Amino acid sequence: MAILGEKVSKIRSKNAGPFWITVDVFCGSREVFDEVRERLSNATVSQLTSVDASLIKRFEIESLSVLKFSFPRIEVQGSRFDRDMHGAQIATLFSELEL
Repeated sequence: MAILGEKVSKIRSKNAGPFWITVDVFCGSREVFDEVRERLSNATVSQLTSVDASLIKRFEIESLSVLKFSFPRIEVQGSRFDRDMHGAQIATLFSELEL
């Protein structure tokens, strides 16, 4: 099995406002993009993030070989229970994901 972070050139996550997080998966080439697009499903992202699959927005940007996922934050940014103020830590979970 391949590890996502070893296969792609970069994974970045960030806030998309106080209620959403966006994860960008930069594949680096069309071949890697096609493979990751096929193997990284919304169901996998749902399981990884504990967010209902129906709430995950998926964008496939072929011209840049980028997959983008946006989903609601479990805790609102800056709330008392928020442990990832900038939304950056979720990228580590994605990078360790086995495809």
